[in-house]
Amino acid sequence: MNLIIEAVKVGPLEVICYVLGCPATGHGMLIDPAAPSETVAQHIARYQLSIRWIVNTHGHADHTAGNEFWASKTGATTVIHGLDWKFFSTPEMQRAALAEGFPPLRQIDRQVQDGDRLPVGNFELTVLHTPGHSPGSICLYTLGHLFTGDTLFVDNAGRTDLPGFLWTTPVAPIYPAVPWKSWWPPSSTKFCPCRMTPSCGLDMITATLPRQR
Repeated sequence: MNLIIEAVKVGPLEVICYVLGCPATGHGMLIDPAAPSETVAQHIARYQLSIRWIVNTHGHADHTAGNEFWASKTGATTVIHGLDWKFFSTPEMQRAALAEGFPPLRQIDRQVQDGDRLPVGNFELTVLHTPGHSPGSICLYTLGHLFTGDTLFVDNAGRTDLPGFLWTTPVAPIYPAVPWKSWWPPSSTKFCPCRMTPSCGLDMITATLPRQR
């Protein structure tokens, strides 16, 4: 059986949240559940999922704003890369989140690093540290799919000129993290970003990696 994958736009900035699930075990994961969402709740109920993980691909407030809500609803473990927890949990960044109208990042249950693996029933997602959009930006890889957060979009890449950025150009070559990874997914992999671009709608947000090269 294939991994359950549902994409839902959530929050005022329309972050794309992914609902993942293992049909055999009913275990699930939410990637960037940026706000309460009836549609996300309906997918969880439809597939009868027990959400085990809430994963933030990075620490920007528009992506983490739903953590407390979904953790209270599901009891899932919240996850972020350690570098983004260190940066976005500072008083300065918490004040910045509040100024933007989002709840600040106050708690994370597990800090991950490159190569860590998160099981979802019979499936496993591998953490790839891809800094640039933020110090601790990550992608999540499972066979056939790469969930890229704001690292990589269809025909574009995430900004690298934000607080905590590692490159000084507005958009670095696609993508600065890739050349120095010791391993990168096969070219046939479909990537699933957390943003739509003008060239795609929600029904066509995925593309294969060769399109980006």
